[in-house]
Amino acid sequence: MKKLTTPLTDKMVADLKAGDRVLINGTFIVARDAAHKRGLDLDLTGQIIFYAGPAPGKDGKLVGSIGPTTASRMDPFTVPLLEKGLKGMIGKGARGTDIRSALKKYKAVYFVATGGAAALLGRTVKHAEVIAYPELGPEAVLKLEVLDFPAIVAYDIYGGDVFES
Repeated sequence: MKKLTTPLTDKMVADLKAGDRVLINGTFIVARDAAHKRGLDLDLTGQIIFYAGPAPGKDGKLVGSIGPTTASRMDPFTVPLLEKGLKGMIGKGARGTDIRSALKKYKAVYFVATGGAAALLGRTVKHAEVIAYPELGPEAVLKLEVLDFPAIVAYDIYGGDVFES
């Protein structure tokens, strides 16, 4: 198990191989379809975007359960974000071949999180705040601080593909 702390660097990404299990610490952005369609005008240098829609939190927490959504829906928006310095994405399912090529070019990685483990993933969130599009409700853009968020490297910068294993 590898531990990663955000922001990600080219060297950190270069050390990852498809199939590696990781625990992510630090902050990342949560954004889904509606936010991607509006545009993510944020500093994404070294950042990770988690494609998810969290359930409302209880007992004063902003986030409850939070599970990955199908990442391929964000494929049309991905390359411009990689150009802005995005280094990682977390979702579920395979991505298009153009995304895999772009990951090599921009030295970025795609992680998958286990679907059906939303309650477990929600427990890794230590702080959450809405940073854009609050009117989108559960699809607002969030900044999460996480501790030991589990994921698997699905695509690396070398063409490795966990879905072909």
